[in-house]
Amino acid sequence: MAQPATAPEAPWAGADPHTDSPKPALGRPALAIVAVLGLLAAALAGFFLNRADGHPGNSSAEAGFARDMSTHHAQAVEMAFLIRDRTQDEDLRRMAFDIITSQQQQIGQMSAWLTLWGLPQTGTDPAMSWMGDMPGMDHGSMSHGEAMASMPGIASSEDMAKLTAAKGVEAEKLFLQLMIAHHKGGVEMAKAALDRAKEPAVRNLAQGMVNAQSAEIETMTAMLAQRE
Repeated sequence: MAQPATAPEAPWAGADPHTDSPKPALGRPALAIVAVLGLLAAALAGFFLNRADGHPGNSSAEAGFARDMSTHHAQAVEMAFLIRDRTQDEDLRRMAFDIITSQQQQIGQMSAWLTLWGLPQTGTDPAMSWMGDMPGMDHGSMSHGEAMASMPGIASSEDMAKLTAAKGVEAEKLFLQLMIAHHKGGVEMAKAALDRAKEPAVRNLAQGMVNAQSAEIETMTAMLAQRE
C-alpha cells in the first residue's frame, strides 16, 4: 500500500521556531556591491603603493622622482637657452647645448615612464614628498608652489630675472653660479632616487645623472674660476 506523500522538509527543520530563525542569503545586488568594494580597495592599495602589475604606483619614489626631476630639468633647460643667447664663449655655448639636449631627452624619457605606468604626468602628493623629511620643508603646511620653489638647487624667480637681464661676462658668471647650485640639487635628488627606487630603469637614469652632473659641476667650477 502506497505511503501518503509528505511535504519536503524545510531547510531549517528541527530548529526551535521560537528561538531559531532561518538566515537569509545575500541577494545578488548585495553580493555585487561587496565584490565591487573589495576590488576597489585592492586596486587603490596597489595604485598608491606598488601595483600588482609590477609598475610603480602613484605615490612611489619612482613616480615622484620622474615628475619632480622633470620640473627641475625644465628650469636647467631654460637657463641654458638664456646663456646660449647671451655669450660668445664657445665652450660655454657647448656646455649649454649639452644641458639642453640631454635634459630635454631625459624629460621625455621620464614622461614616457609615467605613461607606461598608467599614471598622470602630475601627482596629487606635494612636490618632493617622495624624498621624505627634508630640512626646511614641511610638506604638510607648504603649498605646491612653495614646495616646488624649495626643490634642491632651484633658482628663484629673482635670480631668473637677473639672468634674463644680464649680458656678457656678467651673464656667464651668474649662469655658472646658478647652474652649479642647480646641478648639486639635481645630484641630491638623483641620489635620493637611488636610495628609494627599485625600478631598474629609474635607478640607471638616476645614476647617469649623478655621474654626468657631477662631471659638469667640476667643469663649470673651473669656468667660473677663470672669470673671477
